[in-house]
Amino acid sequence: MNGMTKIVKTIAGISFPFIVIYGLYVIAHGHLTPGGGFQGGAVVASGLALILVAYGSKWAATKIKEHDLSLLESVGAIGFITVAFFGILFGGVFFSNFIVGTDLLFGGIPLAGAADINTGGTLPLMNFAVGLKVIAGLFGIVFIMALAISKKEESA
Repeated sequence: MNGMTKIVKTIAGISFPFIVIYGLYVIAHGHLTPGGGFQGGAVVASGLALILVAYGSKWAATKIKEHDLSLLESVGAIGFITVAFFGILFGGVFFSNFIVGTDLLFGGIPLAGAADINTGGTLPLMNFAVGLKVIAGLFGIVFIMALAISKKEESA
């Protein structure tokens, strides 16, 4: 896949940051509104797929390595499990949802405005971890398929 015309590349380049920002918004507000890590991660991965289609897999292969996607996916998985273990440390139960500043993390001393800032407890952190895993996983699948098609076209 060599990429599309200059018009498609320009539109993809302009729309990509807005797609990523919207995906991150869906991830960040998943505990308050419909959405979350998976849905926001799918939005960001679709933005990356748009760039892949617009610029081509050869160009993307120079910018993105499969190892980097694997590393990002692993960081998401480890982050999710780490936040789950925080529940054991601070809440007594695996996956316990606690709000920073009102539990044992700061000695039970509520911080001013902490409940307003972090009303979801550990859920937003878990959403971000899931979002990283979904972004890397979905885009990795699309990226590897595009590279395989590109290599098949070269050999034909």
